[in-house]
Amino acid sequence: MAQLKKDWTLNPQAFRQFLNWLDEGVDSGGERYLEMRRRLLHYFDRRNCSLPDDLADETLNRVARKLEEKGEIVDASPAHYCYIVAKFVLLEFGRRSEHNQTSLDDNPGTSRVMAGLAAPSRPDEDAIAKERLFDCLERCLGKLQPEDRELILDYYRGEQRAKIERRSKLAARLSLTMNALSIRACRLRSRLEICVSACAQQK
Repeated sequence: MAQLKKDWTLNPQAFRQFLNWLDEGVDSGGERYLEMRRRLLHYFDRRNCSLPDDLADETLNRVARKLEEKGEIVDASPAHYCYIVAKFVLLEFGRRSEHNQTSLDDNPGTSRVMAGLAAPSRPDEDAIAKERLFDCLERCLGKLQPEDRELILDYYRGEQRAKIERRSKLAARLSLTMNALSIRACRLRSRLEICVSACAQQK
């Protein structure tokens, strides 16, 4: 795969372009995106990955980044191309001897943008960088509306079955379908990642 830009973040325009590409000309209202994410979760889960949520999101972000840089992807169908990228992500994950990634799924005060899916730097440097990112995340969470902050923290809290049950209750409380809740959470997460990345570059 071609070398991609460093320090890239998923911005709203790139996200819309990605959704349109997945829909292949038919507006699914985010359904195709959610279905692709579910399929990727299943793909990584079947291979006993400890961070299927993070790896699925990393895969989708890489595809969105490639799409923004190339303008179009015509050498494979959307689903096929996503699986090609997922294989690369899986290979990279398997090569790491230590998996110290931190995500929203592990702790409500973290984000995948802080996980640094690239190989970690030296321990001292890595600890300092993570501390700065935690600081940025707290600031960015503080910029959200209280209801959005509560939603994103509740959405990623818990483990597997407990997390599913929590999300179901959250959707019922907000009078949303599970799909609508997932799309809303995804958009909030994208906003947080953009905010945290911008904050980290200023430090």
